Amino acid sequence: MKSVLITFDQAHYERITTLLDRLNCRGFTYLERVQGRGSRGGDPHFGSHAWPGMCSAILTMVDDDRVDPLLDTLHRIDTETEQLGLRAFVWNVERSI
Repeated sequence: MKSVLITFDQAHYERITTLLDRLNCRGFTYLERVQGRGSRGGDPHFGSHAWPGMCSAILTMVDDDRVDPLLDTLHRIDTETEQLGLRAFVWNVERSI
């Protein structure tokens, strides 16, 4: 099992949750408002007058065989709208209850 952290512009929320449903990744934790700035470009998302955009994040635990399809589709979404920003990070889950 893997943990996937997805950070994204709020405009991507429905598209990402639909993707999770399609891949049968049922459980996730949604963080509605997070702030940040990408390391490779794009606009900062600080929720301020100068940088009004906001990011969100989803943390989900997925079976190993679903990681690649998830990341491939997220990458495709990101390349379609690079300025909005979308990143995904994967960790091994050693144990859960």
